[in-house]
Amino acid sequence: MSVDIAGSLDLVVVGAASRDIAIEDPRGWRLGGAATYCSLTAARLGLRVGVLLGLDAEAAEGAGDELEMLTSAGVTVSIVRLEHGPVFENIERDGHRRQRWLSKSDPVPPPALPEEWRETAAWLLVPVAGEVGEEWAAAVPADSAVGVGWQGTLREFAPDGWVERVAPRQSALLAAAGLVVASVDDLDRGARFKALRPLAPRADIVLTAGEGGGMALCGARLIRYRSPRPEEFVDPTGAGDVFLAALMTAWLLTGDAATPATLGFAAAAGSCAVEGVGLAGVPTRGQVVARLPARRHI
Repeated sequence: MSVDIAGSLDLVVVGAASRDIAIEDPRGWRLGGAATYCSLTAARLGLRVGVLLGLDAEAAEGAGDELEMLTSAGVTVSIVRLEHGPVFENIERDGHRRQRWLSKSDPVPPPALPEEWRETAAWLLVPVAGEVGEEWAAAVPADSAVGVGWQGTLREFAPDGWVERVAPRQSALLAAAGLVVASVDDLDRGARFKALRPLAPRADIVLTAGEGGGMALCGARLIRYRSPRPEEFVDPTGAGDVFLAALMTAWLLTGDAATPATLGFAAAAGSCAVEGVGLAGVPTRGQVVARLPARRHI
């Protein structure tokens, strides 16, 4: 699919920013969430990006440095004030993540979208806590390129405080998508990859596996890809979101979503992301290109 990116924005990102518990930060948290990571990544990779970003009161008041990071990269930020925003504690064990939740998220509603963004040709819908609802499938133009971060719809907030997996299900967001990305940790180990195809019939479906690379289902074709080894492993937070945004960027620049070249580009971006803490790890285009093998640039 070839995408016309001649408008005022190349890409609109929609989702809520999370506050991720971080005892080493004076605030006790760092700003995170897929919408935050994806918008910064796409901008640093060269796209003109607008983000509709849900923020609770504490994040809106205390996240000035992170929001400045976005705007300095060229992201146009439109804030939706949420009474309740997502708050998570991320626990890494043996290369796998479990999360505890301290707060759920209010919805990010389509009427909050700036009018001048509504005809943008490309969209990333990236809920972290189900805040980007089914109504967003009708809010984007019918002929636009739509990427979906699946993770935020594969979660339930258990009463004991743990975030638990839920089985994939029919969704208007998936039906509208041309690209869907999730981690293997978001799905039950017994889930059959090709059984996901009916849920996203138009999409290239990508499952990431961290340093192990991952695989993509493009129509009936299965593509496996490897991930470059990072120079230093510091913080895995946001690496999957960086991968998604880099793959979306490659789609818009090349006209192809999941190919060996675009998957390699996205994997290189994800491997760069783990070398820094939080949003500081989001790479520039130059860093990603330097991580790629010779003559493999998009």
